[in-house]
Amino acid sequence: MTKRQITYLGCVALMAASGVSAAVPAHAAVTRNVQPGQSIQAAVNAAKPGDVINIAAGTYHESVTITTSDLTLRGAGKRTVIAPPATPGRDACAQKGNGICVIGTDAKPIEGVEIGSLTVRAFKKNGIWASRTDDLTVRKVVVEKNGNWGIAQERSTGGEFRGNIARDNAEAGIFLSNTTDTEAGALDTKGAVVSGNYLVGNRIGVTIRRLRNLVVEGNAVTGNCAGVFVVGDEGVPRTGDLAVRSNSVFQNNKQCPKTARLPEIQGAGIVLTGVERTTIASNVVWGHTGKSPFAGGIVLFKSIVGTPSSGNDISNNVLVGNTVPDLANRDTGQGNTFGGNFCKASEPAGMC
Repeated sequence: MTKRQITYLGCVALMAASGVSAAVPAHAAVTRNVQPGQSIQAAVNAAKPGDVINIAAGTYHESVTITTSDLTLRGAGKRTVIAPPATPGRDACAQKGNGICVIGTDAKPIEGVEIGSLTVRAFKKNGIWASRTDDLTVRKVVVEKNGNWGIAQERSTGGEFRGNIARDNAEAGIFLSNTTDTEAGALDTKGAVVSGNYLVGNRIGVTIRRLRNLVVEGNAVTGNCAGVFVVGDEGVPRTGDLAVRSNSVFQNNKQCPKTARLPEIQGAGIVLTGVERTTIASNVVWGHTGKSPFAGGIVLFKSIVGTPSSGNDISNNVLVGNTVPDLANRDTGQGNTFGGNFCKASEPAGMC
């Protein structure tokens, strides 16, 4: 049940207790079942807000586009697999090589969509792509071997990404951004959460780019080129006012060659670049090694346009077994503090 459904039922109960009659909802929620050989998209097209689409175990060769609010797309677990069709359909989601798309507009974001308990595998671009949404929930989903991001969201508020597995995607396992095709200041997500995910074998486990007001907590991040990247620039508002806490970030030693925008990445645990007033706390970061400019347990690094990080608090983290510095401040920003961390080596010396 979505937050909006719970809120609606609470309002109805309150009105009833007050003796005020409540309007009858225009649509009674329907559960639609999809079996192997049937079309998920057809069920989505027929659905109305509040409906639940249950997808049986099996492999479904199609892309799926959701443009209806308060819709739940639920598989039967990892054995419900959405994979690329032999021939992409005419839908824009499929044409661009995405698996599941949740697409709203600036004037009317898609609200309260839930996706859970299924696998999205081997799409040319993104496993799950969301744009212009509010309170999207992605839970217990496996996104693997996709050609760009595993789960990605832009131009959106809210969002809960919990208990997912993102592995062997060509870019970030989970990628949250203000926009992906224009320049703009950081967007206030109004409390997005990335929690309890397992992120392995991607280029970067989690990338947070040009956003504010969110938390990344309780994730296990390993075997990537970098564990967590928090990325900002000279845009206003600045990236920041967010927290990365209580994550286990270890052995992110995969080697990724340089790109047009970034140098080589390897051996990087948590990296802040061009951000402000961010808290990095109570993380366990271990086993990193490499010669990348980003290499280190927790690293402050100037952004690619030269914007320094400032006012960040790096505290109470445990950093062990890193053959690169446990803590590295390769930035010129002011007001960054390092306190209460358990570590051996820092760059410059004296921060442990």
